Amino acid sequence: MSRPRVSIYLGMSVDQQIARPNGSLDWLERFNDPSAGDYGYSRFFETIDTVVLGRSTFDTVLGFDQWPYEGKRVVVFSHRELNDERVEVASGALAPVLSSLAARGSEHVYLDGGQLVQQALKENVVDLLTLSMVPHLLGSGRPLFTQGLPELRLTLLGIQAYPNGMVQLRYQRADSAPGGSGEVGR
Repeated sequence: MSRPRVSIYLGMSVDQQIARPNGSLDWLERFNDPSAGDYGYSRFFETIDTVVLGRSTFDTVLGFDQWPYEGKRVVVFSHRELNDERVEVASGALAPVLSSLAARGSEHVYLDGGQLVQQALKENVVDLLTLSMVPHLLGSGRPLFTQGLPELRLTLLGIQAYPNGMVQLRYQRADSAPGGSGEVGR
């Protein structure tokens, strides 16, 4: 079964939380400094053609001043109907949705949303993982990695340290051939 390459690109606290218990990302705001750049996000975003979001992440994005996914196919995983012409709605297992996207021309998917990322890890469909470790301890919140995830061997592609203390780690599935469909150059 063919599927597009799947990338995760997200920030997390040093204690591996991706949001406060209520879902707030306010602790990340001090890192939205234009003089520091965007930590490679724009370059990464140019490589993708499809964004697949969890419903909570989509609801957060709706609060942004501008729609951040202009020109990209957007799929939202939700059990509830959405009345938004900019998105497609999906539910259930991720693998068949990815196969359907591949059949419709998607080659590189950016997956965003804690529960959806965990589902992708459980279904073993993650090819690239970019984690920006933010120098902040939340103490509690929504963890990215939970009990019950399967083992996944990763190969380090790169490490980037920033003056503000953030460290970005880029990994590829160990079973992806270097330079093959799983690798994104930098």
